[in-house]
Amino acid sequence: MAMGRPREFDADSALDQAMEVFWRHGYEGATIAQLTDAMGINPPSLYAAFGNKEGLLKAALDRYTAKRAEWMDEILSAPTARDVAERMLMGIADTQTDPANPPGCLLVQGGLACGTGSENVPFELAARRALTEDQLCERFTRAKSEGDLKQTADPAALARYVSAVSVGMGVMASSGADREALRQVATVAVEAIEQQSIHS
Repeated sequence: MAMGRPREFDADSALDQAMEVFWRHGYEGATIAQLTDAMGINPPSLYAAFGNKEGLLKAALDRYTAKRAEWMDEILSAPTARDVAERMLMGIADTQTDPANPPGCLLVQGGLACGTGSENVPFELAARRALTEDQLCERFTRAKSEGDLKQTADPAALARYVSAVSVGMGVMASSGADREALRQVATVAVEAIEQQSIHS
């Protein structure tokens, strides 16, 4: 069987660059020229490695998800449901307004304004966001079983609420909201979670 030509670029580094282009411009707004220029490769190399633009986005999302996993592990290890919400939402307020990163969240930004031919992209991004929501639901379920949350608390609804707030914060950040504004939203949301706590 004939061996394919070895890739002449660092895939991880190239995906980091592609991730930033999608993050700043969204899937629809990111052009092949912008992507290949940022990645330091030519279009044939992009198509050979990733199939097409959507394949590149999925690979970039895999890279983003892997990087995010360590952050989520730290969040989920917080001792109480309230602390989980606080770590996550305050962390979002800080990272999504950090000048070192594009504003907002890739899982929100990437799928805005997708048109004909890219209908799958919003669903792909929604599926990634759902994974985080599932992790939160599992953690809040444990919190309830441990007596940290009231027996009337609904772990799935709480997870959906925190997820919705995080998406809203991403939209705010991408629209120019500053860290203080996002922290105010996070504070109100954490207080709402605290009301479900057995200690409230």
